[in-house]
Amino acid sequence: MPFRLKPHKPYSFFIEHTERSGSRLLADQLHEQLVNETHRPIVLVCIGSDRSTGDSLGPLVGTFLEERRIRNLHVYGTLTKPVHALNLVETLHEIQTRFHQPLIIAIDACLGRLSSVGYVFFSEGPLAPGAGVQKELPAVGAYNIKAVVNVSGFMEMMILQNTRLHLVYELARFITEGFVDFDSRIGRLHQEEAAITRLRQSRDESKS
Repeated sequence: MPFRLKPHKPYSFFIEHTERSGSRLLADQLHEQLVNETHRPIVLVCIGSDRSTGDSLGPLVGTFLEERRIRNLHVYGTLTKPVHALNLVETLHEIQTRFHQPLIIAIDACLGRLSSVGYVFFSEGPLAPGAGVQKELPAVGAYNIKAVVNVSGFMEMMILQNTRLHLVYELARFITEGFVDFDSRIGRLHQEEAAITRLRQSRDESKS
């Protein structure tokens, strides 16, 4: 099986980034889990730093998404303006101030077992950024996406700094394509809702 679903709560889905049509499958899961939440502003918090290769996944995703000019998702965390340990609390405060009842999805790199390297996990519940490298940061998000960039072990900061950029880049591209697809689906859904609203208004006007 190319991917597995855990039907019980909390929801969890994972897939290898080399899986054929994997980004579409990720978009399918995003749509299935969040289709009833698209009336809320959906905010992606892409966590990480460009000072560490393994930790640059979040800023890469944010940058790629900005380049694709998505219209229905809000992105925080890019190579130009990364979201990291020093400004995470400030960023979360800004999001809560700017948006009404935002649905936050946290995106970050992580370390794991050798068999999990190259996999992307989409799960319900907040992300605890920095937990793998013994940092205390606030939990982020109603959902989270984690990409396993290397093997966990001794001196994990050093492991992140010596992670291959190629894998991080490919994982970031994979996640980006999934969100671009999901963004298009949200756009179509909003167009359909607007068309239904116009039709109802037209009918009401004709009756009056």
